[in-house]
Amino acid sequence: MGENNNTSKTNINWYPGHMTKAVRMMEENIKLVDMVIEIIDARAPLSSRNPDIDKLALNKYRLVLMNKSDMSDKGENDKWIKYFEDKGIKCILVNSRSGQGVKNLDKTIKEICKEKIERDRKRGILKRSIKCMIVGIPNVGKSTFINSLSGKAKAATGNKPGVTKGKQWINVKNEFELLDTPGILWPKIEDEKTGVILALIGSVKDDILPFEELAYHLIGILKVKYPGLLNEKFGIDESKDPHIILEDYSKIRNLIKSGSELDISRGAKMLTDDFRSNKLGLLTLDIIPE
Repeated sequence: MGENNNTSKTNINWYPGHMTKAVRMMEENIKLVDMVIEIIDARAPLSSRNPDIDKLALNKYRLVLMNKSDMSDKGENDKWIKYFEDKGIKCILVNSRSGQGVKNLDKTIKEICKEKIERDRKRGILKRSIKCMIVGIPNVGKSTFINSLSGKAKAATGNKPGVTKGKQWINVKNEFELLDTPGILWPKIEDEKTGVILALIGSVKDDILPFEELAYHLIGILKVKYPGLLNEKFGIDESKDPHIILEDYSKIRNLIKSGSELDISRGAKMLTDDFRSNKLGLLTLDIIPE
């Protein structure tokens, strides 16, 4: 992380048995679909992508949905759309909870699949639905998106990673069939920073990393990506070490244990919650690769 040399090496390795099964299921079902719709978290457009999806979705129509775009840095959203489109992947902003961006999605899907629709039309097939596999890591809002698109609560939702299990096809307006898949991470998150960002956006369970370690990393990211933010919000001197900054934050939030000792662990959780609830502002943690 550069900013934070005192933090122990983070190692996130979270790959329960049901994930191995889920990958196998996706590999078996990919041949049944025309298109892969990948849902990512707009606050972490790179870290929240499963790198295995590109391999899995080879030769399929592609669409990336940047969900939770109401929580991310507006100035960065457009840059990330360009990043994906430069790779030849159509990308749009959505907010599954409000339905923003979901309404006109059928037009986008038809536009992307127009060659297939035209091929079917020439062969006299006019009513065949477009089959889409919905993929995404845990907690990016896949089930909320499906429910928003289909207009009914058909997919199991929850804010804990790994709620959706099993295989379910969801019919939308008799035009699309969506194959929901369980949210899967990849076997080992090699890059420390990716693992930390996944923990910050809630895509890995909170017990994987201590909140103090998360908070130190968050401070390190903010110092690089949003210099001056902690000073502006809390009057904190950002030139200090992340450990001192967290102490200053805990003092400002008046988090005192009995015996006038600072409650650093509560401060760490509160700072993490401040990020997750947008109290620090609309932020995007990932940096666009050169």
